[in-house]
Amino acid sequence: MKWTLAFLLAGCAITLSAQNDDAVRSKVIALEKAWNQAYKIGDTKALSSLLDDSLVLIEDDGSLKTKSQFLASVKGPTANEEQVAPESLTVYVHGQTAVATGVFAAKGTHGGKPYVHRERFVDTWMLKNGNWVCVATNATPMLH
Repeated sequence: MKWTLAFLLAGCAITLSAQNDDAVRSKVIALEKAWNQAYKIGDTKALSSLLDDSLVLIEDDGSLKTKSQFLASVKGPTANEEQVAPESLTVYVHGQTAVATGVFAAKGTHGGKPYVHRERFVDTWMLKNGNWVCVATNATPMLH
């Protein structure tokens, strides 16, 4: 009887954990999409709320930027960008930390010429003070 109860309790704990992980995945996916939309329209206030104050941001050229440097680099709405979105997105949950990986695509025109820019990214999100914030991000350009 003790073993049966132990297995039932363990099964309940695993089920609750899986449900919580699914909720975190959904939340982080929504935050990733919000980040892309805020970036596209140049909404630095929205971006600021998504990014931790101690953000570690590695640019595709290998340089480091702080949160304030990144926000200063965002230049208003990018009207020539038709699409700014993840092509693929997977979220791995580790307690109060989540790692989002995928491929990000930006499509539009610059100087009258069309472009498609693709990068593989890794974003690390943490639950801090009841809110999920991105604490680290890295993107690597894809050649194809």
